[in-house]
Amino acid sequence: MISSSDYGSNSWELSIRVDHQLVKDAIKLTVSGDLHIGGVMLKLVEKIEIAQDWSDFALWWEQKQCWLLKTHWTLDKCGVQADAALIFTPQHKMLRLLLPNMKTVRLKVSFSSVVFKAVSDICKTLNIRRSEELSLLKPSEDFKKKKKKEKSSKEPVIEDILNLDNSPTNSGTPTSPGLYSKTLTPTYDPINGMPASSTITWFCNSLLTEQNCNLLAFSQPNCSPETLAEMYHPRSLVEKAKLNAGWLDSSRSLMEQGIQEDEKLWLRFKYFTFFDLNPKYDAIRINQLYEQARWAILLEEIDCTEEEMLIFAALQYHISKMTLAAETQDFTNEGEVDEIDAALSNLEVTLDGEKNDDILEDITDIPRLADNLKFFRPKKLSLKAFKQYWFVFGDTSIAYYKNRDAEFGEPVDKLNLRGCEVVPDVNVAGKKFGIKLMIPVADGMNEVCLRCEDEGQYARWMAACVLASKGKTMADCSYQSEINSIRSFLQMKNRNTSSQAPSDPESMDMKPECFVSPRCAKKHKSKQLAARILEAHQNVAQMTLVEAKLRFIQAWQSLPEFGLAYYIVRFKGSKKDDLLGVSYNRLIRIDTATGDPITTWRFSNMKQWNVNWEIRQVAIEFDQNVSIAFSCVSADCKVVHEYIGGYIFLSTRSKGQNETLDEELFHKLTGGQE
Repeated sequence: MISSSDYGSNSWELSIRVDHQLVKDAIKLTVSGDLHIGGVMLKLVEKIEIAQDWSDFALWWEQKQCWLLKTHWTLDKCGVQADAALIFTPQHKMLRLLLPNMKTVRLKVSFSSVVFKAVSDICKTLNIRRSEELSLLKPSEDFKKKKKKEKSSKEPVIEDILNLDNSPTNSGTPTSPGLYSKTLTPTYDPINGMPASSTITWFCNSLLTEQNCNLLAFSQPNCSPETLAEMYHPRSLVEKAKLNAGWLDSSRSLMEQGIQEDEKLWLRFKYFTFFDLNPKYDAIRINQLYEQARWAILLEEIDCTEEEMLIFAALQYHISKMTLAAETQDFTNEGEVDEIDAALSNLEVTLDGEKNDDILEDITDIPRLADNLKFFRPKKLSLKAFKQYWFVFGDTSIAYYKNRDAEFGEPVDKLNLRGCEVVPDVNVAGKKFGIKLMIPVADGMNEVCLRCEDEGQYARWMAACVLASKGKTMADCSYQSEINSIRSFLQMKNRNTSSQAPSDPESMDMKPECFVSPRCAKKHKSKQLAARILEAHQNVAQMTLVEAKLRFIQAWQSLPEFGLAYYIVRFKGSKKDDLLGVSYNRLIRIDTATGDPITTWRFSNMKQWNVNWEIRQVAIEFDQNVSIAFSCVSADCKVVHEYIGGYIFLSTRSKGQNETLDEELFHKLTGGQE
């Protein structure tokens, strides 16, 4: 008989390049198809003969752009043949991250884990809770071109980088025990926002020292007006759409998406549903969120009125003053609090709840509002004329009548506010207190405008509308706190205060152009702008540092364009491109030329959505047989698909159905199958 060896061996030669400075030439191994990946790496390490820890290394298949991480799979099962170009490289590599506060950190990140997991590890290193709200963004080409022009016209700028190059992001490495401990939760000072001095030693790990905590929890100094003017400003909705094209796919690794070692990415809040913002635990998270909102205002990524711009400027000025004062204080020798006592005290407050005299004693009695309000339903080619009706707010709906005497008859109309969008339309100086309601219907949204007489009436009705949009009634315990929040926000806008602004703005050592957008700064002289900012500052001067940041975030959230991510799309059956605005609760079709909204669809009315990966088209079905389909022009359809799925996932969390993160559910909703 003829042996099999006479016909030739079933083994073959595999060439593997080692990503190591001491190994320059590729190493050739004799392998067979039934050899598993782990065995290949073992033979490779034995042949390298360099004594070091190789546990973080793995095989990267260059042609297929994929990791071979399943070590029990054989070469045949993976499809690896003799022509495969494999690289034995570390899974964790250095990456530069530009944080929302424009501070660059350099740390080791897993290039083999999916981006969702990598961001989670990054947030643990930086002590940022709720990592699912953030993601990584690759800067657009327009932004890079702008930066290149600046560097070519000026001397090279040395980048200020916070190095965390030994960050414990390796898989299996325990992180700081204080990060998410259920018993010893880090306690922050609600006044200055810093960790309590007795907890600083165990809260911050060996890499995120107290100094680094300060850099992340405190706001950065304001840049000069010249620097601000040179930064990239999106001038149109189309340019804003280009900024959103760079979001990385959360279900794929960095290496699979072409990210190189030491490349610079942006870490940003991607989903604008901020869950459980707590000053005691979220000093860094609140500051980074404030910084992202601040730069969105200054760089005109979101539009606001001049009155709102002055409020933002006053809050920024107050925060900068409080930050300078807080940095000069010594926190290490004051306010010693035992960690366990602090945790027990916080638990006691959480369980008992705060005493509130305004909470209704009889929770079975749902309160109602009844007032004369002015009403207007916008229509095309019609003058804006408000007409007065008698309005009755009960449960989660509004009924209006011709007058008070007709209340017990049939109403003129009844508006169900559950799932609607509530937009403030307020100008305190002009005594205008309006409420704009966007009520979902089968083919889009119906717009309704209400006009109140004064601040008190506006606060009551606005709070009721906000709760009704969430499916809550005025019997909810948060009704009074919502009223108080609206009143304080109106007070912040009110410039007719008893206290007077300083007569000499120059004595305050303030550059007003640092606190407003360049377009706003050009409209006013420096002294006039400074005087108006200082006048608005009188309404916020008594706020603490963290309170001012939270109020800034609240004002940012009240803007009509808040949370909208724009994409250029082509709807099925259309011959021109349109803009698609994706928010936390709706989709908006926007005319590219005029910027006017055409149709709005609510997530609450969505039945299902899917992607045709062959033609890269997203199809969505809504209630009452309404369906849409579009292909993406400015970005891959996967980006929009992930945005929609991410918001739907986070909406279950905000309703209390999914407070703990479920990675499998998130990837099921956002990952998709190509």
